[in-house]
Parts: sequence; C-alpha cells; structure tokens
Amino acid sequence: MSDYRPPRRVALIVLVVVVATGCLALGYWQWTRFDAVGGNGQNLGYAFQWPAFAFFCVYAYRRFVKLEAEEAQADDPDGIRASKPQEPIEIPEDLLPSRPRVALDDDAGADLEAKQIQEYNEYLAQLSRGSDRSGQ
Repeated sequence: MSDYRPPRRVALIVLVVVVATGCLALGYWQWTRFDAVGGNGQNLGYAFQWPAFAFFCVYAYRRFVKLEAEEAQADDPDGIRASKPQEPIEIPEDLLPSRPRVALDDDAGADLEAKQIQEYNEYLAQLSRGSDRSGQ
C-alpha cells in the first residue's frame, strides 16, 4: 500500500479532532452539571453519552480509512478486496419454509377473482352473524 494521502485526508483528520474534542468537552461540561447542586441523572447520562459520540467519530474515521485502503488495493490488477467474497453465496432452498399451496378446481382457475370475491363475501357474512350491532 502506498503512503499517498489525498488532500482531503488532512481536512478529515482536523474535522475528527475538532468533533471528538468538542464531544469530550461537552461530556466534561455535563459531568460538572451533574456534580452541581441541581444536577440529576439526565446530566450523568449525557456525561457518558458524549464520550461515546467522540469514540464513534474516531471509529468511523478509522473505518473510512480502512475501506479506502481496501478500495485502492482492489484497484490494483492483482489486488483482492478483503471485504468482498470471491464468488456469490447461494441461499439453500430448504432454509425458509415453503408457502402453503391452495388447491384450485380446474374451472376455478379460470375465474379466480370471482372465487376470491365470493370467499370474501362469505367471510363478511360470517362476521355480521357473529356480532349483532343492529340492536344498539
């Protein structure tokens, strides 16, 4: 891998440092608010949350650099991208349960929509027989 760093890399490093420092400063500020007389559990939660944001910012930058290096390696004629499998992975056919099949009559296959409408109307009639709301 070459040591070439694009010009945007410096800007990203500065951005990561500023954001991480800001998050840590906000965490410290929330900690001092928690230690104050009027501090509560919400301040304590934020005091732990802000450093987590700072860590994520650094992690995301490291991941970006890693993916960028993998992409550069994949651009080489003999480079192989580590995060991409060599051949597609096939899902086994018996992994998921099969869908239930509805047995249709020979003549019902031609008029499937009419049969569905009839079944729906029977279902609605069954529901209306089960609940008598007309007397209310």
